[in-house]
Amino acid sequence: MSEGERLTELAKRRGFYFPSAGAYGGASGFWTYGPQGAALKSNIEDAWRDRFVVREGHQEISAPDVMPEPVFEASGHLAGFDDMIIECPGCGATHRADHLVEDNTDIEEAESLPNEEVMEIIADHDIECPSCGESLGGVSVDNFNLMFETNIGPGSSSPGYLRPETAQGIFVEFPQLSEYARNQLPFGVAQIGKAYRNEISPRKSLVRVREFTQAELEHFVDPEEDEPPLEDVEDVILPLYSGESQQADDGGVEEMTVGDAVAEGVITSDWVAYYLGVARDWYERIGVDMDRFRFRQHLPGELAHYASDCWDAETEIDGDWIEVTGFAYRGDYDLRKHADHSGEDFTVFKQYDEPVTVSRPTVDPEMSYLGPEFGGDAQAVADALEALAERDPDSFEGSEVTVEADGQSYTVPVEQTNFSVEEVTENGEHVRPHIVEPSFGVGRLIYTVLAHAYTEDEVDGEERTYLDLPPEQAPTTVGVFPLMDKDGMAEYAHDIADALRAAGHSVTYDDSGAIGRRYRRQDEVGTPYCVTVDYESLEEDTVTLRERDSTEQTRVSIDGLAETLDRLADGETTFDAL
Repeated sequence: MSEGERLTELAKRRGFYFPSAGAYGGASGFWTYGPQGAALKSNIEDAWRDRFVVREGHQEISAPDVMPEPVFEASGHLAGFDDMIIECPGCGATHRADHLVEDNTDIEEAESLPNEEVMEIIADHDIECPSCGESLGGVSVDNFNLMFETNIGPGSSSPGYLRPETAQGIFVEFPQLSEYARNQLPFGVAQIGKAYRNEISPRKSLVRVREFTQAELEHFVDPEEDEPPLEDVEDVILPLYSGESQQADDGGVEEMTVGDAVAEGVITSDWVAYYLGVARDWYERIGVDMDRFRFRQHLPGELAHYASDCWDAETEIDGDWIEVTGFAYRGDYDLRKHADHSGEDFTVFKQYDEPVTVSRPTVDPEMSYLGPEFGGDAQAVADALEALAERDPDSFEGSEVTVEADGQSYTVPVEQTNFSVEEVTENGEHVRPHIVEPSFGVGRLIYTVLAHAYTEDEVDGEERTYLDLPPEQAPTTVGVFPLMDKDGMAEYAHDIADALRAAGHSVTYDDSGAIGRRYRRQDEVGTPYCVTVDYESLEEDTVTLRERDSTEQTRVSIDGLAETLDRLADGETTFDAL
C-alpha cells in the first residue's frame, strides 16, 4: 500500500476526509472534511492567519465566490486559464496530457512545454490511455479552460464564474481597500476562502481537486521605496532548488541562508526572499517534515506572464513532489489590467514631504488641424500625442512627430501640437503598487501534514499507528476517559472534560472499550494527551496524564490541569518535567 493509499484509508476511517456525495455515486474532485479534518483545517488556517495576517499587520477580507465575467476578462482567465487535455479515441476518456507525460517519462514539469511538444512526446513514447489501454500517439493535445461558468440572476444576460483563485476578489476591491489602509504603502490584504477549477482529471485525493481552499496574501508595495525587513529572516536556511540546478545534469537542492541567496542573486526579489524565510519556519511549525521539503524556482517556460520571479514550496509524498504554495512577484500587472478594463483608478497618491518643482512636457493639439486632416481618427491621434509627450518628449525636437493610433501611423507638424515644457510644482504623485503574493493551498497542506505525521511503531509487543501532529494543529487537544463507567468515575471524568472545554481545549470524551483501545483511537487521530480518571482520582483529585508519542504516563493534580496542558502544548515545559 502506497503512502497516499494508506493515508486515504486512515482519513476515511477516522473522519479526516472522504469523497463527497457517496450515496449518489460521488463526484470526482470533491471531498468532505469530517470532524477530525475540519478541526485540523481550522487549526492550520488559524496558524496561517496568526503568522501572515496578525503578526505581519495585514488586513483580511472575505469576497464572494461568484464574480461577474468582466473581472476575468481583465485578469486574463477567460483567455488563458487552460490545461492540456487529450481525449482517447477509443473510450472517450479525457486526461491531462502533461500528467500522462510526467507519469510515463522522466520529464518532471511537462506543464511548461508547448502542446505540440507534449503531443510529440506522447507519440514517441507510445503512451496509452490509462482507462482502456489504447495508444494516444497522434491524438491532438488541446487547451481546456478550467473555470466553472454560471449566470448571475435569471436568464443568461449576466454571465459569471466561480472564482479560480481568491486573489481577484482582493484586486478588484483595491480602490476601497487602499482607503482602509489610509493610502499608505506598503499594506497587505489576505483572504482564506474557496476556489474552483474544473480539473480534467482530479487525482491523489486532496492534491488535485475541483473545489479547494486557498490562503492568499496580496502585499501591495511601492517598487521604488518599500523594502522588506530581510534582517528578520536573513539567517533562515532555505532548501533551494533553483532553475539553474534543475537544468544542470548534476543539480540538486542547495541549502542557503536567505541573506546569501539574495546576495548571490539566486532569489532575485527581496520581497519573495523575505516571505520564503517567514514561510519556512511556519511550515515546520505546522508539522511539515523539513527533510521532505524544498523551494523550487519556476523555469522560464513555466513562469506566469505577470511574474518576474516565482518559487514553489514543495513537499515529498510517495516519491512525488507536490506544490503547496506559490510565491510570486506579480509586478503591477493585476492592478493595471483592472484599471484598463474598469476605467477606475487603481493607484495610491503618495504625498511628498515637501512640494517638488519638476519639468512637465505637455501638448495641446490644434483640433482645427487634426480634424480636417485625420477625420474620425483625430481624437485618437491627440491622445497618442499626449502619451508620447509624457513618454518621450525628445520626439518633439524636430519639425514633425509621428505617432501610432489604432495600428496606423500619423505624422503631425510639431507646431500643430503646441508642445511645451512647463515648470510645475507637485505635492505628490500617483503610484501603482506592485504585488507580492504568497498563495497557500490549504488542502495540500493538510494532506502533507497528515502524510508527514503518519508514524508506525510497536508498543508492548503490538503494532501502533499514530499521527505525530504538533499540539497546536491536532484536531483534539486531550482525550478524557473514565477507567470504568462505575462508582462515579464517569461523572468525575465528565466534569473534567467540561472544565477543560471551558478553558479553551478541544476535548474528546470516550468510555467505550478497553482503555488501551481508547488510547490507540486517540493516537490515530493525533491527540497529544489523554487523561484517565480512576479510583485514585476520586480519593486524591489526581489523574493519569499520558503523552502520545512516548506513551509515558504520570500522575498530575486536577487543580491546574488546563494550565499544565497549555504549558505542554506551548513548549514551556516537557512531559518529563512534570
